[in-house]
Amino acid sequence: MTRVDLGELDRTGARCELSDDQAAALDATGLVKPRPEGGGWWRLWPNGYAGAVRIDGLDVEVHPKVGIARLLFLLGYAGDPGFRPEDVGAEAETELWPALAESLARQAERALAAGVLQGYVSVDEALPLIRGRIRFADQISHRAGLPLPVEVRYDEYSPDIAENRILRTALRRMRAVPRLPESARARLGHLDARLDGVAVLPHGAIPPEWRPSRLNARYLPALRLAALVLRQHSAEPGPGGQSMAAFVVDMARVFEDFLTTALREALAGRPGHTAGQYHTHLDTSRKILIKPDVVHLAGGRPVAVFDAKYKMSYPNEDAYQMLAYCTALGLTRGWLVYAQGAASGPLPVRNTGIEIIRRPLDLTAPPGDLLAQVRILADQAVPA
Repeated sequence: MTRVDLGELDRTGARCELSDDQAAALDATGLVKPRPEGGGWWRLWPNGYAGAVRIDGLDVEVHPKVGIARLLFLLGYAGDPGFRPEDVGAEAETELWPALAESLARQAERALAAGVLQGYVSVDEALPLIRGRIRFADQISHRAGLPLPVEVRYDEYSPDIAENRILRTALRRMRAVPRLPESARARLGHLDARLDGVAVLPHGAIPPEWRPSRLNARYLPALRLAALVLRQHSAEPGPGGQSMAAFVVDMARVFEDFLTTALREALAGRPGHTAGQYHTHLDTSRKILIKPDVVHLAGGRPVAVFDAKYKMSYPNEDAYQMLAYCTALGLTRGWLVYAQGAASGPLPVRNTGIEIIRRPLDLTAPPGDLLAQVRILADQAVPA
């Protein structure tokens, strides 16, 4: 097994001997960009993503600059209703796969501590007697007039409900990933066995719908993390039939989703509502579409605009973009929110009356402190 570890901001890459199929499969994940150097050797470069990929004989991980625990928090918090700081416990883990496994196992153990949740599910079956409701259309089409067996549908109190299907499928997929200590694999296996009788979702299947309620409240943290595993983890065959397991996230998108959710919560007490990816147009003929990351509206009119910038690669272009947003929305102030220590303060734009505010967030801060930074931003942009 060839193992490669890279940092998200690595500038030298890693030299690695790969087959063409391995390189193609790795490139398809987006985690790194393989560049050929001749003789079967390739150099792997970070590609703006973080995560881990296992391909036949190859194990690659790109570590996020914010650390594993903070990555899991940002990912989960961006969901609805989102993680809370206490939901993620990966500080002791330095690798992504073990961190995910530890967090999933811990939350699943808490969810199942009071027993496996059960509920009523509809069952379609052919029986020698009537139970529930007769499915007349199926009886006619399948039985050609025969009275028995009877095609029926009935409700059964069972553990095979949506919540348990999602949780068991996530546990199964985590057991199959690399770099897991045997203790973690055993914990996942024990939890999987507790969900005996629950169907496992096939790869590519859309997870079943469920609603938070008083009955499944103890499952919520585990389901948030399980949904994250199912959404980001794949185990499809790669190019050339390579077996592959991957958990790959776009860090710029993660930051944008986090900021949108955190601002929406921080602004919830103000009049109006907060919209993500707000669609409008720069020109009066409505031909040039613009989509600010976050816009808060009151009385149907924009009152604040924010744009998330994970990197400060093109600060001039960022300012031009925000100037266009402010002009189109009729605002005199716009906020560029960076995921690193960019210069802070207003940039007054000549001859316009528009100020562009650059605001860094410290993503390495504890989750509670990070959310406090967002609340301060919200208070400054939309005073209560």
